[in-house]
Amino acid sequence: MRSALLKNIKRIVIKIGSQILTGEDGDLNRTWMATLAAEVSALRREGREVIIVSSGAVAAGRALLGINNRPRTIPQKQAAAAIGQPRLMREYGEAFLAFGCNVAQILLTREDLADRQRFLNARTALETLLELGIVPIINENDTVAVEEIKFGDNDNLSALVTNLVDAGLLVIMTDIDGLYDANPRNNPTAKLIPLVKTVTKEMERAAGGSSSTVGTGGMATKLAAAKKAKRSGAATLIVDGTDPQIISRFFNGEEHGTLFLPEARSLTSRKHWIAFTIRPQGRVYVDAGAGRVLRQEGRSLLASGVVKVEGNFERGSCIKICDQDGTEFARGIADYSSSETARIMGHKSLEIEEILGYRYGDELIHRDNFVLL
Repeated sequence: MRSALLKNIKRIVIKIGSQILTGEDGDLNRTWMATLAAEVSALRREGREVIIVSSGAVAAGRALLGINNRPRTIPQKQAAAAIGQPRLMREYGEAFLAFGCNVAQILLTREDLADRQRFLNARTALETLLELGIVPIINENDTVAVEEIKFGDNDNLSALVTNLVDAGLLVIMTDIDGLYDANPRNNPTAKLIPLVKTVTKEMERAAGGSSSTVGTGGMATKLAAAKKAKRSGAATLIVDGTDPQIISRFFNGEEHGTLFLPEARSLTSRKHWIAFTIRPQGRVYVDAGAGRVLRQEGRSLLASGVVKVEGNFERGSCIKICDQDGTEFARGIADYSSSETARIMGHKSLEIEEILGYRYGDELIHRDNFVLL
């Protein structure tokens, strides 16, 4: 199964965590980076395209600033990233240049991908770099990131980038060799799960937090990233990246780590963007009949099925769609603002113009802008 899947994968996103990019002294591990460059270069010679999502800017800056522990505040993190990012890219540049390859720096915030035009601009830039034979290296723009625009961690960012570039495989390189049925750090009987077709609640409960002093994501964030990548039609491999040669061994057929299979019916890139990239601005609650129709028949959401509106959102905003008990089951792009929705909810489409004095359309959310979660 693995060999058949890998044979058709041409575009790969590799996410590199701070905990494997740094050595025991907390500084960047140049030997590891050189081996990674060799591995990526080998993949490129096979005709594959590689995009790297790399942590490490804050760790690189922390070493230069003489800080022993991870910065605790946003301003401290911004300062460490500002001084560390140029150094991180210099080290990557030198490592890849040894194999005749250039790298490019891409810094992103959530706003860059939440805005549809900027999302498409980022995609075009990345496509052009790949066509030119350049390896893009992406990181969150920690220098300007604040809580409202943070991706949260580079695991999440890597999943969104996988959708952005339509990659077939996301490789998450971390300091543990895959997903276990329990936390292996404190449970010696924990067993590795080599293949995942469906992410279960038991797997999510078994995923623990981060134990690293330099990273921000634990197995829970990696599992969430794998779920997002699955919905975009990509496979995900969570693997022990302390040895970067694990990549070539995996592509040579050796079974390492945990492989998450892609969903047979994946979301389009736009619907994946609606489901996972835009930050919802409000929510609407629907009655049982509307919930049943939306789930089973894939129809548009009409104002007549809405029973409650929460939040302050504009036309074109992403909103959550919930059952009356508050359970979110879908998201979509609203064709009417929260104030307009509050006035037309419970009414038929033919009554919208009479109530508002105008009408954008019959639907509150058109099915083309609607995604079941």
